[in-house]
Amino acid sequence: MVSLPLQGALAGVQAALASLSRLIPSTTGRAAVTFGVAIAVTMLLSRTERLHAIEPGRLPKTWWHLVVTIGTMIVATAGGLVIVSVWGLSDQLLGVFTANLGPEALVRLGISILFLIGAYTMTGLIRQLVEEIAHAKGSMGEHEREIAFRVGQVTLFLVSLLLILTLWQVNIGGILVGAGFLGIVVGMAARQTLGAMLAGFVLMFSRPFEIGDWVQIRDHEGTVTDITIINTRMQSLDGETVVIPNDNVSNSTIVNYTDHDRLRLRVEVGVDYGTDVDCARELAREAIGELDRVRPSPRPQVVPTTFGDSAVILEARFWIDQPNAFRRAQVTAEVVEAIKTAYDDAGVPIPFPQRTIGQRTQADVDGIERPRAAEE
Repeated sequence: MVSLPLQGALAGVQAALASLSRLIPSTTGRAAVTFGVAIAVTMLLSRTERLHAIEPGRLPKTWWHLVVTIGTMIVATAGGLVIVSVWGLSDQLLGVFTANLGPEALVRLGISILFLIGAYTMTGLIRQLVEEIAHAKGSMGEHEREIAFRVGQVTLFLVSLLLILTLWQVNIGGILVGAGFLGIVVGMAARQTLGAMLAGFVLMFSRPFEIGDWVQIRDHEGTVTDITIINTRMQSLDGETVVIPNDNVSNSTIVNYTDHDRLRLRVEVGVDYGTDVDCARELAREAIGELDRVRPSPRPQVVPTTFGDSAVILEARFWIDQPNAFRRAQVTAEVVEAIKTAYDDAGVPIPFPQRTIGQRTQADVDGIERPRAAEE
């Protein structure tokens, strides 16, 4: 009496899911739908922690967590059913349930639900384990912790899914073959996206920069604000948001200005050829050394570098702590002002290019020797 309505409901669901494969007959369309559903489900699942943090109001917090957990499982199951039905595998999957209805099927269903609840509960343990490892090592950033947690979470759910399918005596071999074919199709349809994802994992392990670092990637310079599996976000010096795919990041030369928590800056100044170069160097070095934002060690240096058109070029080299774009501009301005003030007080001239403009008279023009006319 109970199994007949349930069997009819499952038959209706099976027919509805089977119709999806007929609506999308092309392989490219199925791959696109699969990729879109996977991204949508992933984005929804990523909001789970925020939903758990919401105050439920009159509803007890334990019940609210249970509602969020069940809703998460429903979303994940619905997404999986859509992907399975698009590729025409719904008959094989749901056929197992329709063929084994009865008291034994209810027991299997209960055990399957317990598997899912247990897997979701263990994700909290994975989060705690990742945090403990990161705290012990002290070298894992926020990005690395999040990636490690997501990888462990996906692995745990996959293992639980395989156990559930084994419990329902599903032919896992056929599903794995279909999943392999699906992986090939999705890989061909989304080569660039998958390349960016693989590059994201490479960046996670190589760790050329962290969130908050001031870096230069190709022609872009700014502060790293976010690192995802797909791309890296930066805030440029002008306040613009720059999004760079991770495959471009991994294939580019990366300059990290904040990796060692100090940076050497350079400022050039020219002095007149008649000036005592040693005196000018000492004045500039003393002026720079009096600034608070310049590191006392290593000591600032001022060295002559080249002969300019109208001056001997001196290069001031000095170090700053906790470098960023704003501090670099601020300290550079202070150094320029300090050197200019010191030279003005000591009477050291800073030459600048000069140009003399004259006017020719008619006598000058007449005095110009002209070439003789060619003899005929």
